[in-house]
Amino acid sequence: MSLIVQKFGGTSVGSLERMKHVAERVMKTKEQGHNVVVVVSAMAGETNRLVSLAKQIQENCEGREYDVLLATGEQISVALVAMWLKKLGQPACSFLGHQMRILTDSAFSKARILSVEGHDSIKATLRRGEVVVAAGFQGVDVHGNITTLGRGGSDTTAVALAAALKADACEIYTDVDGVYTADPNIVATARKIDRIAYEEMLELASLGSKVLQIRSVELAANHHVPIWVKNTFTDNPGTLVCHEDHEMERVVVRGVSCSRDDVLFSVRRCNNQTATVVKLFGALAKANIVVDVIVQNVALGGHLDLSFTVPKDDLSHAREVVKSVLPAIGAEGITVNNDMAKISIVGVGMRSHAGVAAKMFAVLEAAGISIHLISTSEIKISCVIDRKHAELATRVLHDAFELGQGGLSKARVKTSEPRPKR
Repeated sequence: MSLIVQKFGGTSVGSLERMKHVAERVMKTKEQGHNVVVVVSAMAGETNRLVSLAKQIQENCEGREYDVLLATGEQISVALVAMWLKKLGQPACSFLGHQMRILTDSAFSKARILSVEGHDSIKATLRRGEVVVAAGFQGVDVHGNITTLGRGGSDTTAVALAAALKADACEIYTDVDGVYTADPNIVATARKIDRIAYEEMLELASLGSKVLQIRSVELAANHHVPIWVKNTFTDNPGTLVCHEDHEMERVVVRGVSCSRDDVLFSVRRCNNQTATVVKLFGALAKANIVVDVIVQNVALGGHLDLSFTVPKDDLSHAREVVKSVLPAIGAEGITVNNDMAKISIVGVGMRSHAGVAAKMFAVLEAAGISIHLISTSEIKISCVIDRKHAELATRVLHDAFELGQGGLSKARVKTSEPRPKR
C-alpha cells in the first residue's frame, strides 16, 4: 500500500466540526487504498492564547518551560482527531513528538529536527490498519526535554515524517487552494500556480509567503519529497512543489511576495575591520537570530556603517545582542526602524536572463516607491521599502510581470514597458 502524509493546519482543526471534516477526508484517503499518517496543528488561536498566558508572567518568553506550554496545543488536537476517527469507525492512534522520537537540537522555540527515530512504531501501527495521528510542531532533545519547531513547524514535522517513512507524497492542507502568484487578498488577479520548483517555493516562503514554512520546503528538497498544497474545504487539485523542470524556466518571474515582519537595524560608525562584521553577526548567530538583507557602507572618515534586517519577533532580543557588542566594534550607536516591508520577485527563469532587476526598479520608481536596501540571489530580487507602500508595490509588480496571465516569458521582459506612474 502507498503511504500518504497529510498535514492539517490550525484553521482546518479550528473546531470539533472541522475536526470531524478532517477525519472524513482522512477516511476517504484510507478507503482509496492508502496508508495515512495525519499531522495536525493546534486549533486556530490556541497557540496565541498560550503565548498570551506566558507573557502575563514574563514579556520575553523563551526556554524549556515555554516550549512545554506551547506543545500542549497539538496534544489536544491529536487526541480529538483520533477520537473522531474512532467514532466514525476508523481505528486510529495518536502520537506525540517524544513518542515518535522526533529528535531535535536544544534551541527551544526554534528547534531543528536531527532525525526521526520512532518510525518503526509508526509502521507497526500502520500495519495494523490504523491511522497514525501525529502531533506537529513538537520534538524532543537528547536530554528528554520537549522542544518546539517555531511557528508553522507542523509543516516541517509532516515533511520529516514523509522523508523518514519514505512516503509517496506529503499533502499540506490549509484554507487556500494552493500557492498563488501573490497574496490574493492584496492582488485580485493573483493566479494559482499548478507546479512550482522547490527553490522558488523556498524563496517565497522565506520572503513572506505564509503557505509553507521555509524549513519544510528545504527538507522536502533535500529528501525529494513531493508536496501538494491543497484546500481542506474543497476538492481543488492544489499546487505541486517539486524539482525544477524546463517548462518552469519559460516564465521569468513565478511570484511576488511581501513581508511586513522585518525590522531594519542600522549600526553607525563601526571600526572598519573584518573583525567588526565577525563579532556582530557572530553574536546574532549565537543567539539563533536569522539575519536577511545585509548592506555595509564605508562612510566618510573610514568608518563602517552596517544595515541589516531581522524578523520582527526577534526585535527585542536582537537589540540586546547588538547593544552588547557595540563597545567591541567601536560603534557610536544603533537605529531601529520597524516600519519597513520587503518586496520580492522570485523565479527560476531569472537565472539566465538580464533586465529583470532593471525592470523591477523602474516599476517601483514609476509608482513613487523608494528603495532602502536591495538583496539578490540567482532566482530572487528583494527590496526593502516603506511599509506603507507594501500593497501598492505588490500590485504594480504583479501587473508589470503579467503574473495574472501566466507571467512574462524570457523573450518579452526587455520589450515590456513598466507600468505608467500613477
